[in-house]
Amino acid sequence: MLKANNIAKNYHDGMREDLHVLTDISFALDRGETSAIIGTSGSGKTTLLNILGGLDKPTSGQVLLNDADVHKLTERKRCTLRNQHFGFIYQFHHLLPEFTALENVAMPLLIGGGSVEQITQKAEKVLEDVGLKKRLHHKPSELSGGERQRAAIARALVHQPDCIFADEPTGNLDRKNAEQAIDLIINLNKEYNTSLVIVTHDLNIAEKMDTVYTLEDGVLDKA
Repeated sequence: MLKANNIAKNYHDGMREDLHVLTDISFALDRGETSAIIGTSGSGKTTLLNILGGLDKPTSGQVLLNDADVHKLTERKRCTLRNQHFGFIYQFHHLLPEFTALENVAMPLLIGGGSVEQITQKAEKVLEDVGLKKRLHHKPSELSGGERQRAAIARALVHQPDCIFADEPTGNLDRKNAEQAIDLIINLNKEYNTSLVIVTHDLNIAEKMDTVYTLEDGVLDKA
């Protein structure tokens, strides 16, 4: 479903030699499969995740979603692809503070267009799935840290994407809320038949995934 072939990423500031962040990385993910990428801080995990999710371009190599080359699309088509096929969860929830939980979750669908009534029903359903049925009309400032992350999870899932990309999604939570959040992500991943790629430094989280990779010195290997 999602494939990366020979991905490399270099940075050059014009004064020093190129910084090789990623080197000849290949990766494959089947529909419904869960994968973890672990590595030390600065190893390039987030860079790789952003390339897989179409947020950043590789220096060389390709990312294929259902055999379509993500990085050969125009910027507009790539944005549409992300909106329709990918969901993103970050360490910090990035909810819009002026909007309610319901409005935040509905945002990806509103951007894509469609009936407001149907969009609202879908957003309400996924918020109920993450345990926020009674918090639909609360703004982020009125939600706990765990509730805000649940809303972010709901936002990533509301359009039933092919793949969720999660970057340290529990890094800002205490252990109890972190365990609840990751179990919720895994359970909903199965319910929605969505693939999952998670970047984490937490081995306990990684062990819950179908496949675990390590990223070190720019090289990705199966653990």
